[in-house]
Amino acid sequence: MFLKKLKKHKYFKYILNPYIAVFIAFVVWMLFFDDNSYLFHRELNTVINEKKAEIELYQSEIEKDKKDIHKLENDDNLENFAREEYYMKKDNEEIYIIEYENKPTKVSTNE
Repeated sequence: MFLKKLKKHKYFKYILNPYIAVFIAFVVWMLFFDDNSYLFHRELNTVINEKKAEIELYQSEIEKDKKDIHKLENDDNLENFAREEYYMKKDNEEIYIIEYENKPTKVSTNE
């Protein structure tokens, strides 16, 4: 009974046309089953976009590091950096490290 109603439908004769049927089968195959399917390309595009975002992140980090290196060319800045980051000292100095119970979070400034 369902097939009789389906055969009487106005679009049924167009779908049974061999050219249209082959075209529909080809489109379905290319969209879902082929190695180069739409789903596979969509997944690859998301990976590409993630990698582009990583590239932008690393390029901004490189620019920041270049600015830091340029700042460290000055002896006073280099000495200050060595004292703060690596706790270096002069021969006649002592360093006291004060630790707090609630460590304050280090705020990054983008200069």
